[in-house]
Amino acid sequence: MTQQDTAQAVVNSDVDDMEFASARRDLAGLVGHLWRALAAAFVFFHLWILLVAPIDPTVGRAIHVFFGAALGFALFAARSSATTGTRIPPLDWLLVAASVALPFHYILDADGIEMRSFMGPNTTDLVVAGLGILLVLEFARRTAGLVMPMIVLVFIGYCFAGPFLPGILYHRGIAFDLLLVELIGNNGVLGSIVQVSASFIIMFVVFATFLQKSKAGDYFNDLALILVGRLRGGPAKVTVLSGIMFGAVSGSAVANVVASGTFTIPMMRRVGYDRATAGAIEATSSTGGQITPPVMGAGAFIMAEVLGIPYTEIALAGLIPALLFYWANYTHCDLNARKLGIRGLSRDELPRWSVIARRAYMAVPLVMLVVMLVQGFSPFRAAAWGIAATLLIMVGTALAHRLMVAREGIVSGTMGALVETAADTYDALHGSMKEVMQLVAVCAAAGIVAGVIGVTGIGGRFATMLLDLAGASALLAMIFAMVVAVILGMGVPTTAAYAIAAAVVAPGLIRMGVLPLVAHMFIFYFAILSAITPPVALASFAAASMAQADMWRTSVIAVKLGLATFIVPFMFWLSPALLAQGPLPEILQAFATAAFGVYLLACSTEGWMGPAPLPLPLRLAAAAAGLLLMIPETWTDLAGLMGGVGLLVWQLRKPEVS
Repeated sequence: MTQQDTAQAVVNSDVDDMEFASARRDLAGLVGHLWRALAAAFVFFHLWILLVAPIDPTVGRAIHVFFGAALGFALFAARSSATTGTRIPPLDWLLVAASVALPFHYILDADGIEMRSFMGPNTTDLVVAGLGILLVLEFARRTAGLVMPMIVLVFIGYCFAGPFLPGILYHRGIAFDLLLVELIGNNGVLGSIVQVSASFIIMFVVFATFLQKSKAGDYFNDLALILVGRLRGGPAKVTVLSGIMFGAVSGSAVANVVASGTFTIPMMRRVGYDRATAGAIEATSSTGGQITPPVMGAGAFIMAEVLGIPYTEIALAGLIPALLFYWANYTHCDLNARKLGIRGLSRDELPRWSVIARRAYMAVPLVMLVVMLVQGFSPFRAAAWGIAATLLIMVGTALAHRLMVAREGIVSGTMGALVETAADTYDALHGSMKEVMQLVAVCAAAGIVAGVIGVTGIGGRFATMLLDLAGASALLAMIFAMVVAVILGMGVPTTAAYAIAAAVVAPGLIRMGVLPLVAHMFIFYFAILSAITPPVALASFAAASMAQADMWRTSVIAVKLGLATFIVPFMFWLSPALLAQGPLPEILQAFATAAFGVYLLACSTEGWMGPAPLPLPLRLAAAAAGLLLMIPETWTDLAGLMGGVGLLVWQLRKPEVS
C-alpha cells in the first residue's frame, strides 16, 4: 500500500474512529436512517432553543446529556473488539431506553425537583441520580476511553474514603443521598460545564462542520500552499500555515491532523522528510489549532463561563500565545529544512493565484465571525450568521456548477442547487452530532468531578498545598500545575483535561496571586500540549498512522519541534502582557522579545542558525539568550537581545552550508 493509499484509508476511517475508544457501528438500512434523522433533529433542537425559543436550563441540559447518550449507545459498541454492523444488541437498547426516559423526570417534575432541593430528595430523585451517573460513566467510556471514567471513579471513591485519609485529603464524609443529588444536579452533571457544551460548544461545532462541508478546509490548504509552498521546506511550512487557518475553525487536534495531513504528509515525504518527522510536523501544527482564535478548543468556552468574561476576551488573550506557538513551529521547520537541504515545491505543483482569488468567498464566513465577535455580537449570533453565510456559499457553488458545468437551465439549476444544499445541510447536522458526541460525554463526566470537588472541599485544600509549594518556590508550584494538566491530558480529551485541572489547580494558582485569566490559560495550554506529549499523545499517534511511522519516534520528534512552545505558558505567567493584558506598548514589547526568544530557543534545539550549524557552546548561549528574553525585566531583555543579535551576526558571517 502506498503512502497516499494509507493516508486515504485513515481519512476514510473517520476522525471519530481515531479519537474514540470503542468500535463505532456502521449503522445502515432503517436503523441507520433513523439514527441520522434523530441526530440531525437533536442538533436542530439545540439551534432552535439557542436562537429562537429558550427553555428551562436544567431541562435543556438533561436533554443534552441523556438524549445525546441515547444516540451514543446506539452508535458505539460496548467493546472495541465488538463486531460493528447494523445490529444494536438488546442491552444497548435498554441503555438507549433508560437514557431517553431520564430527561422526562426533569421535564414533568421541574417544580417538584426545585422544591425538593430545599426539603431533600425523594426515592425517584435518588434512582434517577444513580442511574444517570452510571449512564454518564458508560457513555464516557464508550466515546472517550477508559481513562476518563476511571478518573471520575477515583473522585467518587474519594467521597467515601475521605474520612479515613490523612492530611489535606481528609474530609468528614458526605451522606449518600446528598452525594447522589449533588453529583447529578446543577453543581454536577447538569452544571455549568454541560451548559457550555449545550450552548457554545455545539453551536461552534455546527459552524465548523458546515465550513468543512462547504470545502473551506480545502481552500485554506490551497491558500497555504500558494503562500509558502515554494519556500525551503515548503510542504512543512504549508502544514504550519494550514494548521493556523484550518485550526481557526476546528477545535480538535486529531480532526486537524486528518483534514490537512492527507495531503501535507505525502507532500513532505515527496521532498525528502522521513516518515516520523513528517508526522510530527503535522501533529504539532494541528495541535495549535485548539489555541487559535477565533474558534479555540471547547475548553475555551468553559473558561469564559467559569471566569464570567466574554468569549471575545478569551480569544484576544489567546492570540499572542497562538502566534508564538506557530512562530516556533515555522522556525523549527525552516531550520530543519536548512539542515537537511530540503527544497520547496515547483511552480507546477502549486495552485494558481487566479484560482485562489476566485475562491476568496470561501473565507467570508470566518471573516464574518471574527468581525461580529469584535463588534460585540454574542458568540451564538456570530456563529449563526457564519452558518447562514456558509449556506449561501453552498447554494451558490452548487448553482454555479449546474449552470456553467452541467449546462442546466436557471429554474432546474436553482431547484437542483437547493435540493443539493438541503441534503448537505442534513449531512452537516447529523455529522455535527458525531463531532459533538464525545464532548457531551466528557463534559458530563467532568461535571461529576466538579461536583465531588464542591461537596468535599478538596479544591480549597489543594489550593493550600499549592500555596505551601509557592512559599518555597512559585516556579515549583507552576511546574506542578503543568505536570497535573499534562498528565490529565494523556489519553483524555483536552476539554476534560482542562475542566478537571482547572477545578483542582486554578483556585490554588489564583490564591498564589496569579491572575485568573493567566491561571486558566496556563492550564488550558498544557492540557492541549498533552496531545503531542508521550506516552499517550493522540495527535502524534494519528499523524504517525497517516505517515506509516513509528508512534513513539513521531511523538518524541513532535515534542522536540514544540519544545519552545512548552515555555510559552511560563512566559505569559511572568508577563501577562502576552495575554494582551496591560498597555499596548508593553504588550508589543513583550511580544517582540518573546518572539526573538522563541527563535533563539528553536535554533538551540535544532543546532542551526542562519546559514550554518551551531556548535554546542553556541547552542547553550542561544538557549540562555532566549530564556533571558522571556523574563519580563528590562535588563534581561537587553542582555538577551545583545546576546541573540551577537550570535546571529556571528552566524551570518559564515558561508552557506549546502
